[in-house]
Amino acid sequence: MGEPTTSMPGNAEIQELNPRYDEDEINLLDYWRVIWKRRKIIGWIVMGITILTAVVALFMTNIYQAKAVITPVAGKDGSGGSSVSSMMAQQFGIIQAGPAPGTEIINLLKANIVREKMIEKYQLMPVLFPNKWDSLRKQWKKGGGDFSLNPLALIGVARKLLETEDVGAKKKDPSVPSMWEGIRMLNSIIMVTQNVKENTITISVDFRDPEMAATIAKNLMDTLVDYIAGEAKRVSTINQKYLETQLTQNADPFIKQKIYMLIAQQIETVMMAEIKENFAFKVIDPPMAPDKKIKPKRVQMVMISFVVALFMGVFVAFFLEYLEKQNININIGKLPWLFGKR
Repeated sequence: MGEPTTSMPGNAEIQELNPRYDEDEINLLDYWRVIWKRRKIIGWIVMGITILTAVVALFMTNIYQAKAVITPVAGKDGSGGSSVSSMMAQQFGIIQAGPAPGTEIINLLKANIVREKMIEKYQLMPVLFPNKWDSLRKQWKKGGGDFSLNPLALIGVARKLLETEDVGAKKKDPSVPSMWEGIRMLNSIIMVTQNVKENTITISVDFRDPEMAATIAKNLMDTLVDYIAGEAKRVSTINQKYLETQLTQNADPFIKQKIYMLIAQQIETVMMAEIKENFAFKVIDPPMAPDKKIKPKRVQMVMISFVVALFMGVFVAFFLEYLEKQNININIGKLPWLFGKR
């Protein structure tokens, strides 16, 4: 008997044993056909979103940034006060007044009390809310100001309408902005950063008017100096009165000599606070009106919107193609030209 012969499987058998993997492979040509088939809707989506972004960008207000760089003034011991007076103040438990260190200056620049005094001193409420202020009549407009087409302004109005009012809040004229609104506005346009390595503090003000941006930065520094100087004089006066009472209660000449030195330190602090020049910090780079805006970056916005809209259009095209393959009936008879229907 002959040996059994094994026949090689044919092409049909090979196809049965090995599934056609080419059906699962990515076919770029099919993708391109889908995109070309839905080219109209992709084009309308890209054009619509891009034009809408361009219109919104044109209505956005130009914002300019003014910067000022300051550095804290160090004392004789490098920490804001003389070493001898610091030791004696610690010995007697006296709060020593003098130039504020860098951390305290940053905290005061961000403090509400300083910004409130700044608003009151320089009358900044009409500047911060020009749409609500009548410059001719020098009074607040009734009704909250003119209507604005700026999308950001519309979002702000919608947010105020959705916010719930506090029952315990004090009733006031809605057309007149409150001090808290002014402080929040300053918080949104003022940024304070510190460079620990170089021991500098940068004050940045973003505002629609370049001249006013520099003015607000200067007003903040002047208000800070006045506040620190005022607190230094107040604390030094209290310390001086306390030390003067200690003179009558101590008969030791050595203790009296130390007290006299502390009193002299307090008097020196008051004198320096009166001068105010380089008392708390030194201005390295004063604020100047910028000549170029920092935002909005309209070209960049349009380019990004174009790319995003293109991806959205392609996604919609493939989604519609998927619905069509699933035999899902979509009522798009009114716009056959938009979806590539013939």
